[in-house]
Amino acid sequence: MLRRPRRNRKSEVIRNLVRETLLTKENLIFPLFIKNGSGVKEEVSSMPGIFRFTPDRLENEIAECMDLGLKTFCLFPAFDDSQKDPIASVSADPGNFYLKTIEKLKSQFPEIVIMTDVAMDPYSSDGHDGLVRDGEILNDETLEILGNMTLAQARAGADIIGPSDMMDGRVEYLRNLLDEHGYKQVSIMSYTAKYASAFYGPFRDALDSAPKNGDKKTYQMDPANRREALIEAELDAWEGADMLMVKPALAYLDVILELSSNFDLPIAAYNVSGEYAMIKAAGLNGWLDTQEAMLESLVSIRRAGARIILTYFAKEFALLEK
Repeated sequence: MLRRPRRNRKSEVIRNLVRETLLTKENLIFPLFIKNGSGVKEEVSSMPGIFRFTPDRLENEIAECMDLGLKTFCLFPAFDDSQKDPIASVSADPGNFYLKTIEKLKSQFPEIVIMTDVAMDPYSSDGHDGLVRDGEILNDETLEILGNMTLAQARAGADIIGPSDMMDGRVEYLRNLLDEHGYKQVSIMSYTAKYASAFYGPFRDALDSAPKNGDKKTYQMDPANRREALIEAELDAWEGADMLMVKPALAYLDVILELSSNFDLPIAAYNVSGEYAMIKAAGLNGWLDTQEAMLESLVSIRRAGARIILTYFAKEFALLEK
């Protein structure tokens, strides 16, 4: 035999030398859940090892992560139902705990990068990403609400805005609004191909943000569609997105590959709560090796073409790299 591929696998040193896909903590964004109050760090029951933090405890978590070399965080707020209304008015209130937390974190840890979430569902009494009227999700009327939310987050110090709502035209609307108000340096990582997935359940548990009526299938993408993601990506790129995201990740590796093959913008992927929970649950039951399954999953997302991975495994991975 002239060709023996096993020669390139014969030792760990050689395997590392010829490895095609490299995964580092610099590729990762750590999603974190925040709730109002103080002194609380409570585990999300459906996401072992993931917690809801009050702002004071969140500071400790971020300090620990920074010691591990993690410096990019995506923050999601859990608001009490008493603060929610149909127009998500609390989202633009500069006194809300989410915006105050961003301000304080950027003051205390100026070197970190904070990504925020732009959608109505954490603040809406309807639990939808857009404005609901007579059972319909209104696209254009939602944009103004998202715009006010975005400006409030930019004023608070957000580095990256993450519109996760899937309303048509929102990237252009938000980019123009940010530029007009002097926030040209604020990036947009668009949730470009966000699918109507069954893998979001634990996330909605963490934020209590499930829709009160209906579902999100009129604005989130059909899981059966791959080419449609190219349409969404072309629009987002033209409208001014700096990065394009695919969500979820593991069930949509083909979509990640499609976008990375067709667009020069950095491609991100969200390794979502259900994907995390499956591996954790199987590991806790002894059905698989949690660490090895985590590494294999994250490498597969990188291999498919994602330069950036939002993952609840970020801290665990950083601990291995330390």
